[in-house]
Amino acid sequence: MAGQESLPLRRLKEFQPLNRLTDDQLVLLASRAERRTHGPGQRVLERGVRDGLDFFLIAGKVELESVDGRKSVIEAETEKAHNPIARLQPRMYDVTAVKPCEFLVVEQEILNQLLRSAPVEQVEMDSGEGTGGIESEEHHLLMEFLSELRSNQVKLPSVPDVAWKVRRAVDREESTADQVALAVSADPAMAAKLVRACNSPLYRGFSDVRNVREAVVRLGMRTTRQLVTVFSMREVFKTRQAALQKEMEKLWRHSREVAALCWVLADHATQLNPEEALLAGLLHDIGVVPVLVQAEHHVNLFADEANLSHAIRELRAEVGTAVLENWSFPPAFVEAVRHAEDWGYECREASPQLVDVVIVAQLHSMIGSSQNAELPPFDQVPAYQRLGELELNASRSLQLLTEARARVDEVQQLLSIR
Repeated sequence: MAGQESLPLRRLKEFQPLNRLTDDQLVLLASRAERRTHGPGQRVLERGVRDGLDFFLIAGKVELESVDGRKSVIEAETEKAHNPIARLQPRMYDVTAVKPCEFLVVEQEILNQLLRSAPVEQVEMDSGEGTGGIESEEHHLLMEFLSELRSNQVKLPSVPDVAWKVRRAVDREESTADQVALAVSADPAMAAKLVRACNSPLYRGFSDVRNVREAVVRLGMRTTRQLVTVFSMREVFKTRQAALQKEMEKLWRHSREVAALCWVLADHATQLNPEEALLAGLLHDIGVVPVLVQAEHHVNLFADEANLSHAIRELRAEVGTAVLENWSFPPAFVEAVRHAEDWGYECREASPQLVDVVIVAQLHSMIGSSQNAELPPFDQVPAYQRLGELELNASRSLQLLTEARARVDEVQQLLSIR
């Protein structure tokens, strides 16, 4: 804006990822950026909007409010203000000025162009025989990849349209089974899957259902909504790269197994809805999907499986949380994704929650795998102890799942319906 002094380069370098740009690039960026001010109580950003802009908080304080009403505060020149404010698109938060605020506003496309041509920082190597050093080229490439994901240069997957329509229909208090059936029937393939699911061993009644409306009536609105979302998730686990599609298929198989174990554990050990547990299990690694999709643009880097595994470990919880918040999922599902592999996590709620079921299902799915050596003893995992209705111990737990193997297989078959 005219009449305002330019920010010193030192100040610009306090922001991520601006600190990766050269001085010349920062001067160019500043010439193309805009300075905006907002008074207390003024709305800065609106949830759900895609504006293609990054807002860096130069001065003042803002409040962020998520779809479920949770609030947080960010003040300029603190660690939280080092990154763009509410940077994911579409915006996941309403942002309001608490104090008079000033922002540096940058078009994401301009910033991305500058970042792509920015020099890669040098990594200091050990001065010994080289054994303590990092393979610099691979390390740099991996850091570039992580930076792209964290600076919002990755496209988050969308909830398939039929799942949105059915969710909206079920959430309307006045909706009838006919209206929900109509929403499902808009996707003939989904309609066929729902009827087949209703006639599967898990939900079969005295007679088979013949159409979508009968399936909705038998299953109930809530179960219908969960199953439609479950079936629609298969389309999300896709990538165009053949080598990476193998990883995606492996991810889908693991997610399916964890989902089936979640259904059985929720049904036997909690008061939770088994279909919600099934969906939480299916989504627990949803953050890996954007990582694999983004890896299409880094073929040389991810030809090395170790690099891909490292990126997935680093980002699965962070990106998965962003995906579910973007999809407006309830906090219980977001919590389950954020802590799915956090063995020491202890939920604050008194009764078992989705996150407990997902953690315990994960533990069981990894028994006998290459990761088995890294697993903690079951009785030291808070989530395991919280499923107290079963009085679980390691042998009792394995016995339960052995006895429920047929049930697990039935759920797996449900998830394989095409």
